[in-house]
Parts: sequence; structure tokens; C-alpha cells
Amino acid sequence: MGGKAGNDGSSRALGFLRGVAIPATAVAVWQLLSMLGYVNPLILPAPSAVLVRWYQYLAPMEPYDPAKMSYAAWVFSGELIHDAYASLYRVVVGFLIGAGLALPLGLAMGANEKVYKFFDPLLQVLRPIPPIAYIPLAILWFGLGNPPAIFLITLGAFFPVLMNTVSGVRHVDGIYIRAARNLGADRATLFLRVILPAATPYILTGARIGVGTSFIVVIVSEMIAVNNGLGFRILEAREFFWSDKIIAGMFSIGLLGLGIDTGMNRLNAYLLKWHRGIEN
Repeated sequence: MGGKAGNDGSSRALGFLRGVAIPATAVAVWQLLSMLGYVNPLILPAPSAVLVRWYQYLAPMEPYDPAKMSYAAWVFSGELIHDAYASLYRVVVGFLIGAGLALPLGLAMGANEKVYKFFDPLLQVLRPIPPIAYIPLAILWFGLGNPPAIFLITLGAFFPVLMNTVSGVRHVDGIYIRAARNLGADRATLFLRVILPAATPYILTGARIGVGTSFIVVIVSEMIAVNNGLGFRILEAREFFWSDKIIAGMFSIGLLGLGIDTGMNRLNAYLLKWHRGIEN
């Protein structure tokens, strides 16, 4: 038991080292080129300068005063914290609305051929249109602030969840359906106990893609329609030619996106334990 656990730990450590080798090498080369003067610091600042700016972006906006605020409130008062919270709020609200609309429609389209034929032509026309193309209409309809951003994120989340749900329901193995019918299952039982569980891996994949798309859309929408968030801060930094803050913001987006995707991946793995057991 101990030897197996030790081998698993060594394998994970080796895998981690392999994963960070290329990024670490790239950063080291970037730093070296900057120190040797081969790179214009106004165009591409050194990693050390970006790290300093990122810390300043993360640090609290005012000195700690015990009489005015608690230590926890001071720690979480940095500009980056506020921007990340604003972006996450829009992503969560937009994704929940988009997925909440897409899931029942996708289940209905996948399970009923008439519903599928009724909605599919319109959806196939709308699906290739990127959410960014709706920005002028979103501002015209909703003005500025959170509403247009959430509308765009809803569009970004809607189609991945919808198409994967439809695909999952329509590709349920016919053997399962025939077996359930032979055992006397009615339509409701067939849908809830056979079709929906079999389509769950597709639905969760669509949700993971939808979250990723939502995060991309929120950054774009924040550059257009709102006055806070990670996307807005990058655009603001461009106006003042703060290249180090632009890259620091991009780095923050990457870390936040990685955290969201890792969370979704672990959630999928947890919810699909039964599915992997069937496959094995």
C-alpha cells in the first residue's frame, strides 16, 4: 500500500515537473532577452516587471488601518480582487441563464423529432453568429453595464450546452432503449432512467465548453460595455500604454480560466464515476 502510494506521488510530481518545464523555460528565455536589451521594455516588459505590476494590481488599494477595516477586508480590497469578482459574477449569471435555457430545449429537441425539426433550422442559422457580433444590438437594447455583458455571455453559453445536449440524447445506444421497453418502461421512465443518464456525459462536456466560452465573451464584453472587470482593466492599461499591466491582466485571466476549467473537470469526473464504472 505504502509503496503504491509513493509511486503515485512520484508520478504526479514528475508529471507536474514536465508540465511546468516548457513554461518555465520560455519565461527564463524571455527574462534573459529582456536583460540583454534585445526586447523593447515598452513593447514587451520583462517577466520581473510584469510580476511587480501584478503584485501592485493584487495588493490592497490603501494602507491597513485596524480602526477602519478588518484584516480580511484589507486583504481582499485589491483592484484585481474586485475586477476578478466582477468578471466571475457576470460569467456565473450569464452561464446559468444560458445553460438553464439550453438544457430543457436540448432535451426536448433530442427526444422529440417534431420539436427538433421545428427549432433546428432557426438555431442552425443563429449558431454560427459569434456573440461578439451582437455587441451593437446588446448596447442598443440594454444600454451599458452588466445587462449587455450578461446577455452576450448567455449567448456564448447557450449553444455549446444546447448542441451537446441534443447530440447526447440523439446518440443514446438503441440497445438500452429497446431493453428498457422490453422490461415495460413507460416514456417518462425511459427518459429519466435511460436517456438522461446516457446523455449526461455529453451535457457535462457542453457545460464545460460553455463555461470556457462564457469566460472568453466576458473579457470582450468588458472591453466595450462596462467600467470594471479584467477585460476593462486591460483596455484601460492599453490607453496609458502600460504593457506590464496588460500582461499582468492577461496572466490573471489565464489563472482564473485555469481554475474554472480545473473545477469543471473535477466536477465532471465526480459526477461521472458511475459512467466510468460501466465503461470499465
